[in-house]
Amino acid sequence: MALASRWSHLRAVLFDLDGTLIDSAEDLARAANAMRADRGLGPLPLSQYRPHGGSGARGMLSQAFDVAPGQPGYEDLKREFLDRYEVLMYDCTHLFAGVEVELAALNAAGLSWGIVTNKAERFALPLTKALNLGAGVVVGGDTTGHAKPHPAPLLEAAARLAVAPGACLYVGDDERDVIAGRAAGMSTAVAAWGYLGPQAEHCRWGADIELAAPGALLKLLGLA
Repeated sequence: MALASRWSHLRAVLFDLDGTLIDSAEDLARAANAMRADRGLGPLPLSQYRPHGGSGARGMLSQAFDVAPGQPGYEDLKREFLDRYEVLMYDCTHLFAGVEVELAALNAAGLSWGIVTNKAERFALPLTKALNLGAGVVVGGDTTGHAKPHPAPLLEAAARLAVAPGACLYVGDDERDVIAGRAAGMSTAVAAWGYLGPQAEHCRWGADIELAAPGALLKLLGLA
């Protein structure tokens, strides 16, 4: 099936991971609540953690212990959180509804696709393998020495796919995804089904398009 005329230049679609392709919020929350339990504190609801899922350890620890990077004890808590999450991260994490069909359609159309996430390779590589995502490239937050909103991870993904940045569309659920995509010279899309962040006004992020659900991408591209 031919791409819609607006997207005839497109050769690859790059995706953020957490909150865009996969719903990992429950496992992130479970790791944080396990830390609270060890300290005699009760669990916090998933609904409180969920908007912060895209921020990983920083987001979870901000809710669980009201602590931020640079504050006393943060680095120790972060190390503990990451160790706990590494054990739990396969338990409840799953693809968002419609993602599997979306990726299959991209493959059928001959479009390359990959993942650019701020999740460290320590987590991103085994998790994407366990979920059988089959991405053409997976670039983590520590792959290039830069994390989003720096464009370097996106440019690295495009280079590995041998696709010009201008022929890529980047889909993510955080403002930093839009900033990184624009800085890399790519078209950008907001995954409005994702975590988005607390009080997010994603309509003001300056993305080229907003997608309500994974299937919306296929319609936009003329593949459904």
